[in-house]
This record gives sequence, structure tokens and C-alpha cells, in this order.
Amino acid sequence: MKIIADFHTHTIASVHAYATALEMIHEAAKIGLECFAITDHGISMHGVPHPYYFMNLHAIPKVYEGVRVLKGIEANIVDSKGNLDADEQILSNLDFCIASLHMPTYKDTVSVEACTEAYLALADNPYINVIAHSGSPYFKYDYEKVIKRFAEKGKLIEINNSSIKHKPEFYPNCVEIAKLCKKHGCRVCVDTDAHFVTQLGRAEEALRMLESIDFPESLIVNANRENMQKYFEENNIPLY
Repeated sequence: MKIIADFHTHTIASVHAYATALEMIHEAAKIGLECFAITDHGISMHGVPHPYYFMNLHAIPKVYEGVRVLKGIEANIVDSKGNLDADEQILSNLDFCIASLHMPTYKDTVSVEACTEAYLALADNPYINVIAHSGSPYFKYDYEKVIKRFAEKGKLIEINNSSIKHKPEFYPNCVEIAKLCKKHGCRVCVDTDAHFVTQLGRAEEALRMLESIDFPESLIVNANRENMQKYFEENNIPLY
């Protein structure tokens, strides 16, 4: 199995990434991705773009070199209430919005209860499509409760290839999360969190993990055109 889309990528607008938007588009076309999302970090992270950057992403064509380019953001969750560092004006202007927890940007008490509360709040946020790399042992949450709610609300859980490939302490949590997504019928997206062109669309480690637990392809939004189109239609995201 391969992914046909990659919904979590970064460009040089996040200064710890190393490719331009155009270079990422070229690579997506080269390797045959149908779609990818540019999801640079929200404004509370170090070295990130000004809010105007997100408001002006429409300057990039919807389709370029045959690739559907989603304009997005990786918004940072800043507290246990699920508040983000991107406001409604920014989020409503974008195609695809990720929310995630990072140590430099989360300003509240860290506990299972606090992280659970934050994620449950995001299940009700109409602008958020997915929570990213939630297998962090530092930001553990009540997987059963959150995943069940996400399944009910049609939200996605990300299976993050970078976490599985480079952070062995994440792996057992990622497996547990994936098993609970399978149990509750919660859809996932398999993403790379690419910070350079050589990572884009290459999610072999995450896909192997899912195959090892017989995870159904029907629950992987970016596994095939049918799954992706269904999700896009549900969330009013134009495919082309």
C-alpha cells in the first residue's frame, strides 16, 4: 500500500524545514501524489510565518503540475481548553487544518486529564480536520475516550510516519492508538510530517505498522481516491 496524499508537510516558511512550496509541489508530481497539504506551524512556534502568510496562501494555485495543493496550517494547542494559536479568520481561510501539541507552545499543566480535555474540545471545533502525532509519551491522553469521540464527530487521527521512524518511544502509543481507531471505526490519515522533499509521501514505516495489526484500508482516508473523495465531500473540500 502507498498513500496518494500527504496532509502534513512543511516548507521554508517554517524555518526548521528546508524546501520551498514549489519544490514540494515538483516532488509531489514526480512521485505521483494526487494531493498534499502545506501545513506550516502556527504563530506561537519559534521561527514561523506571520498570520498574513496563511491568509495569502490562495496565491498558490489549487492544482499545479497536476497536484491538488491544500492550503493548511499546523495550529498549536496552547492550553487544556483546546485553544489554538490560529484564530477563526485564519482557520476559515484554509482547506485543511491540523492541531497538535508541542512542548514549546503548550502553556498549561501537562497531564492525561488536561490533554484529554484539549483533544475533546477539538472534536467540536468545525475547522480542525485532524490531530497530529498524538503518540507522544509526554502528552498522553485517554485514547479510548478521545478516539471514540473523534469517530463520532468524523475527525481524523494522524498516523505520523516521522514519529514511528525516528522516535521509538512513540511507537507503542502509536500502535495502541491505531488499534483503538480500528476498534471504534475512527478514520486516520497517514502522513509524513515532511520537512524536506525526500520525505514527502514516503510513509513506509507507518504503513507497515498498520499492516501488522490488519488495519482496514477503508479507514485510511489517503489510501485511495474513493476514501479521500468521500472525506473531502463530507468536509466541503473541493477535490479539484
